[in-house]
Formats: sequence, structure tokens, C-alpha cells
Amino acid sequence: MIKFSSVFGERISNFLDYRTARGYKRETYLRHFIKFDCWCMEKHPTQTKLSRELVLDWINDAVVSSYNTAQRVASMRQFARYLCAIGEEAYILPEKYAPLKSRATAYLFTDMELSALFRAIDQLPPTKKEPFLNEIAPALYRLIYTCGLRPNEGRELLAENIHLETGEILITHTKRNKERIVVMSDDMLIFARKYEQRRRLFCCENPYFFPSANGGALTTETLYSAFNRAWSHAELAGKYPGKVRVYDLRHRFASACLNRWLNNGENLMAMLPFLREYMGHGSLSETAYYIHILPENIIKSSAIDWDKFNAMFPEVTE
Repeated sequence: MIKFSSVFGERISNFLDYRTARGYKRETYLRHFIKFDCWCMEKHPTQTKLSRELVLDWINDAVVSSYNTAQRVASMRQFARYLCAIGEEAYILPEKYAPLKSRATAYLFTDMELSALFRAIDQLPPTKKEPFLNEIAPALYRLIYTCGLRPNEGRELLAENIHLETGEILITHTKRNKERIVVMSDDMLIFARKYEQRRRLFCCENPYFFPSANGGALTTETLYSAFNRAWSHAELAGKYPGKVRVYDLRHRFASACLNRWLNNGENLMAMLPFLREYMGHGSLSETAYYIHILPENIIKSSAIDWDKFNAMFPEVTE
């Protein structure tokens, strides 16, 4: 357990315990509070009150990215609310001060792009840091895509939670700590079985299904950097110029499910609860977001009750 050392240390720890007890992941704000704790010790070692000046000084750091600034805003706002709730005086940032960015725009790979991407993934070479990356990457990214996993859910899978007889996977490291079971497709199951045979040869001692050579699970940095390298080397004419993300594999999974149901004449509103459970969303509106990003040609589809759909927004969060 990380020990905080500033004058806010005990209160930060208690706040994170409180969030964890409510079902949120401690890691969501942890790294920001570690930095805030160190910053307070260096810049404001005697400051005991979460004042407006202190909060704004922390928020308005010119060297911090816009995304991290938004995360600092969110963490400070929640921390201040907690302090006020326990009877302390604290400055709560206004909701409109620097709201979190809207969700990153989802990019839906075309079939051609997806094929080119996985060809590039299959050609990723081993690295000095991860000498078995060429073995791990093809299975890891395919599992994230075919099972619609959040990137870290795939990265942190324990080998003991993957049942290669049935294809069932117990997802435990989830957003909001809500466990669920997903089932691999037949093709993915065959691929995973072959990967497991090789994994036992190069890393049988590591409990993670996608292990790092240094112990533990493959790192988040490696997960993203390898994906970006593969996309940059994918042979595509007129390739989408913007930055794609590992998370876009999950977006593609959800949109593919909805398109398949649409083509089969299913009522999408009736099918959404099934997709919600499979993907581990906290609310139906999170799942309904994927209807919003489907191709324009479904706008007039009778498979969607647009009144119900529109009523779900703007509360969508991922």
C-alpha cells in the first residue's frame, strides 16, 4: 500500500479507501494523488487547507497535457467534495471550470484496415525489453478484439481464469470491479490453445496469460507502443491519418455485433442488455453509445426505437 507523506496524506488515503468501498478502482486517481502529494511536500509543505489558490496552482501546470489536466480537475473536485462531506472546508472546482473532455472519438476499422493491422501485428519483432513480444502480441490483440475487452482487461488476464476447454474467460480486473464471464469464438479458442502451448515454454512461471519478461503482466506502455508500431507499418493506401487506439478494437467488436443483429432483423433495443453484460458496461446508455457511431445508413432502421435511444443521452460514460 502506498504511503502518502504530505499534510494531506492521511486524508488522501482515506478518500481513496472511500472510493474503493463504493466500487471504484483505486488506480483511477492514484497516480495523480501520488504526484499531488509530492507536489504539496515540495511547494506547500505547511498548507493544511485545500484552498482555491492551492487547487488552481496545482491545476494550472503548463507542462501537463490537456488530458492530465482534465484528470487533475476531476480528482481535485471529488477530493474536495469528500473533504466537505466529512466537515472540512475545501474549494470545489465549478463543474464548468475545466470539464473532462468528451470521450475520444471512436475509430471503426474497415475490414481491410483490420486485416492489414493484424498482418502488421503478426510481424511485430521481439524487443530487448520483451523478447517474446512476437509470440504475445498476435494473441493479445486478437483476444481484445474478438471478446470486446478493455485493453487492460486483456493485458491483466490471469492464466488460471482462462478455461481453454470451454473457451470461457473470467474477467476480474474490470472497471468498477464488476466481474464477468466472456466466451471466446471457436477460431479464437483454437488460436489461444496454440498460444498457451508456446507460453508454457517461454514463461511458465508467470501467472499472467500475457506475461512481461520482467515479471507481472505485459505493461500498458508496451501494449500501446506495440499497437502504434503495427498500425504505422500496416500497408494501407489512404490510411486514416489520425491516431488509432487499442480501445478501437473494442469499439469495432461492439459495432460488429450491432451490425450483425441489424442484418439479422433483430430489435437492437432488445439486444442491448445482452451486449451490456458481455462488455461490462455500468449502464445501458454506455452500450447505446455504439448505436450512435454506427454507419449513417441505419438512421431510419425500424430496429431502433429512437425515442428510447435519445432518452439515454447525455449521461453516457465509458
